[in-house]
Amino acid sequence: MITSLGKKNYAPIPPDVERVGKIVLDAAYKVHTVLGPGLLESVYGTAMKHVIEKNSVLAEREVKLPIMFEGVSLESALRIDMLVNKCVIAELKSVESMNPVFEAQLMTYLRLSKVRLGFLINFNVPHLKDGIKRMVV
Repeated sequence: MITSLGKKNYAPIPPDVERVGKIVLDAAYKVHTVLGPGLLESVYGTAMKHVIEKNSVLAEREVKLPIMFEGVSLESALRIDMLVNKCVIAELKSVESMNPVFEAQLMTYLRLSKVRLGFLINFNVPHLKDGIKRMVV
């Protein structure tokens, strides 16, 4: 649905998806508290997967994202950093500053995967709350 201002109205995120989103954020905070900033993205991803799966929730790393074009599946180098319970995407970063291309990347992944909730998480910050961006499509 399009509003008069040209902005889309989306249905609320279902409670079960919100619960998975909370598990992702709780895991990120735990990992950042224990490990701190300044490590490689892969270290944070491995630790996040461990914490999330301790909650009996599926966490997949480096998930290939197929692209369909005119009915053909294109070989793609697109990979989702972390797909949690098939319903939340976490794109993990460990960078000095966030670049708008990271948000565009997550939005593309959400759109192509048909997953509605995603988080862009930059672990290279003193306070993790300053490194998290929630995105919904």
